[in-house]
Amino acid sequence: MTHALPSPGHPLKIGTRGSPLALAQARETRSRLMAAFDLPEDAFAIVVISTTGDRVQDRPLKDLGGKGLFTREIEDDLLSGKIDIAVHSMKDMPVLQPSGLVLDCYLPREDERDAFISLDGGALADLPEGARVGTSSLRRRAQLLHRRPDLNIVEFRGNVQTRLRKLQDGVARATFLAMAGLNRLGMAEVPRTAIAPDAMLPAVAQGAIGIERRADDRATAGLLEAIHDTPTGLRLAAERAFLAALDGSCQTPIAGLAELDGGTLRLRGEILRTDGSEAHADDVSGPVQDGAEIGRVMAQGLLARAGDGFFDWR
Repeated sequence: MTHALPSPGHPLKIGTRGSPLALAQARETRSRLMAAFDLPEDAFAIVVISTTGDRVQDRPLKDLGGKGLFTREIEDDLLSGKIDIAVHSMKDMPVLQPSGLVLDCYLPREDERDAFISLDGGALADLPEGARVGTSSLRRRAQLLHRRPDLNIVEFRGNVQTRLRKLQDGVARATFLAMAGLNRLGMAEVPRTAIAPDAMLPAVAQGAIGIERRADDRATAGLLEAIHDTPTGLRLAAERAFLAALDGSCQTPIAGLAELDGGTLRLRGEILRTDGSEAHADDVSGPVQDGAEIGRVMAQGLLARAGDGFFDWR
């Protein structure tokens, strides 16, 4: 091994948001690096960084800007050298990284499905007409209104614990969370129904953890190479190429999921009007090495079908 290993005297600084889920993801990254190189826990330091998306909780995400809301401050600290790597939920990540940063390490993907959460149990189809459903996701909002235009969608932000408390307080009758987050937090007690992708396609890169580093930090690149999950990387290459060609952000309702079967990659994609009044979807399979091209071509086809102004706010 040619690169120096972190040590208690020179720990690798892992930057992360401060939510319970973000900390769980940072600890998973630490555990995988510890196991890969037989290192003690104190060879790593988890550094909590507050982001704009975490601090501003009283406005919808669409009013604050794009996906950089949950990454900008962390990436600034990575560029300045305050941290050595940054651990991200990939569904929060912009498709382009700031100059000087690289995102080429992914941990094995968790369950990518959405979870329907209702304290009284049941499924989405069981909701009565006009029921209030809480979500801050434009994708979930549009998908819900496309399938159930009778529902009353209310803004619903915060971490898992905050959203459950809002349900208990009667702010909404039901909400959605990612199955991956519930699994990583070990929250088996949360009443949930996993939604099949055929019924509700998840967000691009949902369930995946990405680890960002400085482009010129070869020592860290060597460390991360040991924990990179190739199948997840292949799937996300297709999904993020699809998103990039659509210019996707938190302000556009886009869903996408790539799956592998041997040497074949299947990509499903969906775009929706913000009010759910119209949706276009596609489903394409091809050689796994062509995943990024499949994503780009699918996006171009959907945009052509949708026409100008499709994503304008309604």
